[in-house]
Amino acid sequence: MDESGDFSRIYERGMSLVEEGNVSLDCDDFRPSSLESNTDCCRRRSVGQMMLGPRRVIRRGRSIYAPTPSTTFGPKACLKKVPASQIMHVTDPSSQLLTWKVNALSVLVIKKIYDESVIEPFKALVTFLSKEKNLVIFVEAGVQKEESILNDDHFTSIRNKMKTFKEGDDITDKIDFIVCLGGDGTLLYASSLFQEGSVPPVMAFSLGSLGFLTPFEFDNYQDSINAVLKGNSSVTLRSRLNSHIYTDDNIPNNNHNYDHDSIFGTEHKLPDPPNLKVKFQVLNEVVIDRGPSPYLSNLDLYLDNRHITTVQGDGLIISTPTGSTAYAAAAGASMIHPNVPAIMITPICPHSLSFRPIIIPAGVELKIMVPPDARHTAWVSHDGRSRQEIHKGWAVRITTSIYPVACVCRRDQISDWFDSLAECLHWNVRQRQKGFTKTCAINNGKSESESD
Repeated sequence: MDESGDFSRIYERGMSLVEEGNVSLDCDDFRPSSLESNTDCCRRRSVGQMMLGPRRVIRRGRSIYAPTPSTTFGPKACLKKVPASQIMHVTDPSSQLLTWKVNALSVLVIKKIYDESVIEPFKALVTFLSKEKNLVIFVEAGVQKEESILNDDHFTSIRNKMKTFKEGDDITDKIDFIVCLGGDGTLLYASSLFQEGSVPPVMAFSLGSLGFLTPFEFDNYQDSINAVLKGNSSVTLRSRLNSHIYTDDNIPNNNHNYDHDSIFGTEHKLPDPPNLKVKFQVLNEVVIDRGPSPYLSNLDLYLDNRHITTVQGDGLIISTPTGSTAYAAAAGASMIHPNVPAIMITPICPHSLSFRPIIIPAGVELKIMVPPDARHTAWVSHDGRSRQEIHKGWAVRITTSIYPVACVCRRDQISDWFDSLAECLHWNVRQRQKGFTKTCAINNGKSESESD
């Protein structure tokens, strides 16, 4: 069979079988080539192998997502067929493995500040990465000036090789991967350094206070780093939010400030409109609150340009699934696994008993405005940073970013998350209820002594 001539016919016939429920695909049974994604590989190989056989079912492997639902409802109803140009193919998260197109040459090391206990692990890590792995080390400019590093004569040769940067410098094309030493704040800071494009993969070691987002232990750091540099490590794609603050309600229609071609890897950045005041990408949440004002916040909430409600209370938290275990969890929201494509909306101390947190699809556009009749202004913060006052008539547009943070897993996406829930948040920790002893056994609702 001529693959180039018949692939279109094979693909269309195969995908129609999938839509009709006559066949199922298993991405885990096939491995992609170096030039295609897991989804493309699954589509190419599975469809090519199963299309000629009537009702041939290929075994489905373990998947984080639910099975593809049937598109027929009863004998006569079905979903309208969607044009191929509008179909979005999503890779199953359980098959997301980190690979390297070429060997990594540089690494950004971010350590927790104001913590002397991190100094020695930092020195050991940087020495290993420089001497053993021959990587170019990037650190913050202030790290080289720390007294514990300056006064260590044995570390001088390594310190002189390190390259430095300041916050605000563009290091997007200079960093191949990131290593964090500290708590969750180091990972949030790493995300904040990459505002205009993709974020290099992040490997986080737990050396901080909480460590919900830092799954690796530092004791075996050499083996862990060797495994990541080798490739095929599981990664969790933690979505980020785009937050754009405008000085009026005249918001451009372009999404994410990039045209449609950016989805396919050819970015054409559009110029910022003159009414754009601030833009930021966040990993946890965007918080709009009343700031120092003693009055209730009055915020108009829009979803895809439709007015949903007016928030009256201390404020509003718009969070990613990653942020659902942070401020939002403290405000009473549910905790969402990072592989769930969603946005969490959580009110802060609402002046209404019926205002509960809600979860909405990740693809919608949110707009929050301070109405003209509000008693005061409001304040916006991004992952606890870049606090900005917004005045009456200003608008904050929030959408899901196309640039997630690829966090390397210690085990896998499911195990790491539940381990963090148990170890860091002590989720559902309770002393187990004791069972009945033989002397107090129950027989038909009575103890043995009563039944005798």
